[in-house]
Amino acid sequence: MKSNDVPEIVVSRLPLYLQTLNQLLRDGKSVVSSSELGDRLKMTPSQIRRDLSHFGGFGKQGTGYDIISLMESLRSILNLNQIWKVVLIGVGHVGQALLNYDGFSRKGFEIVAAFDESPKVIGKKFGGLEVKSVDLLETAICQIPVDIGAITVPAENAQMVCDRLVKCGIRAILNYAPVALEVPESVQVSNIDPVLKLQKMTYYLK
Repeated sequence: MKSNDVPEIVVSRLPLYLQTLNQLLRDGKSVVSSSELGDRLKMTPSQIRRDLSHFGGFGKQGTGYDIISLMESLRSILNLNQIWKVVLIGVGHVGQALLNYDGFSRKGFEIVAAFDESPKVIGKKFGGLEVKSVDLLETAICQIPVDIGAITVPAENAQMVCDRLVKCGIRAILNYAPVALEVPESVQVSNIDPVLKLQKMTYYLK
């Protein structure tokens, strides 16, 4: 099945499955049923089986899923069997937090370059990485093959930065700016806006 034939909501759940399987493995389990996965994820077993059926057959009736085997399959499906290089634009509070976070490397992602326009941060190091001037963006990215860009600049600058990243060949963008970005169909954008998530939750706090 082609990747664009799989519903986006299904793809979005695969990392949750992988995360849960990893926890089960740490708990000493080697096999898990769709019922137990469902209990952990607050989902129905049938939904889990439907999701996985998009990618072939996994597990056996009555015996469940071999955790290591399923994790390997999911990592392959999600293209996580390699280190993905990330470039970060915007080294304010959010950008600095991302640079100082060591969880990316454990999950297969490496921030290899960081850029900003402010003299206050250019030349400084965060998470062991020296911040470069955004004027050097195109030159630096051409020297370092990279597929993912993280945008943590103010909303008014986000589209301009996005356009520059796309021209450099970036194919996936993690957008922390509170604005909808316009990109070609070939570029994936994931928006991270905690305020929107909070506003969604407050609906249920009546």
